[in-house]
Amino acid sequence: MDPRWTAGGVASTCGAGKPSSQRAHGITDTYKEQLGADLFALTRAARREPMNPDTIVLIHGFWVTPRSWEQWKAHYEQQGYRVLTPAYPGFEVEVEALNADPTPIENLSVPAVIDHLTDVIGGLERPPILMGHSAGGVFTQLMLDRGYGAVGVAINSAPTEGVPVVPLSQLKSTFPVLRTVGRKKAAGFTLEQWRYAFTNTFTEEESRALYQRYHIPASVRVLWGSALATLEPGHQDTFVNYDNDDRPPLLFISGGEDHLMPPSVQRSNAKHYKSNTMTEVKEYPGYAHLLPAQKGWEQIADDALSWAVAHAR
Repeated sequence: MDPRWTAGGVASTCGAGKPSSQRAHGITDTYKEQLGADLFALTRAARREPMNPDTIVLIHGFWVTPRSWEQWKAHYEQQGYRVLTPAYPGFEVEVEALNADPTPIENLSVPAVIDHLTDVIGGLERPPILMGHSAGGVFTQLMLDRGYGAVGVAINSAPTEGVPVVPLSQLKSTFPVLRTVGRKKAAGFTLEQWRYAFTNTFTEEESRALYQRYHIPASVRVLWGSALATLEPGHQDTFVNYDNDDRPPLLFISGGEDHLMPPSVQRSNAKHYKSNTMTEVKEYPGYAHLLPAQKGWEQIADDALSWAVAHAR
């Protein structure tokens, strides 16, 4: 304890040698000045110290909406976090409405999503934890590269520009949609196609229920743009600077049985980063693409959050 303070909270040396009427005030002007200087120094140091994130932003992927994060949102809110699940522009309506009228999906563009996420994340007081699933993993990487967020987790992420790995299961998953180019602007999966691409480790009943609750079409134009990004000259919409030393730490989480974005895609994407910042990959055997809804998701959600909190900056 500072020897200037007594158990009663008044400095024992305050006003020494002064009349009792002056000592009754407790603290001398000189000590007030010193105390003020100390508090100012502490406040200034606190401003320099990074604060732990108090917000988690969950970014959804294609063929689903923010509804796909419903369990993770509730799980993190129960732990005291503010959880945001921003929809792509025009996706603020329910799944049923987008299936009935896919116009917002047809009009979707990557820059529009980035602009919207910039508004959401940039308006927060503290840099948040970013988590993205599938195409949301790409948007997580894009936002981190642009300096938004304290840390990122990409779950079964689609690849950013320059990742050439295209496993056969990925081709089989996406071909039914990609082949509609020129005929459709938005295309979805049949239940059978959904089960192969998203829920191949789920029961038939689980797969059907999730299809009815989450599935919507995806933008054929955006999908083709992402697929051809590596082949097109110059930087495309999904370009990130793999040498960006200022990018916050990033964890790739990969489901070992994912057909749509297999582990080889996650590993290749992670290896492209050459910057002096943390990039890790963690694989969970037995998990499909729709990992956030698969039995046992709670442990993965907790693992993701623990890693994020430990590495946030």
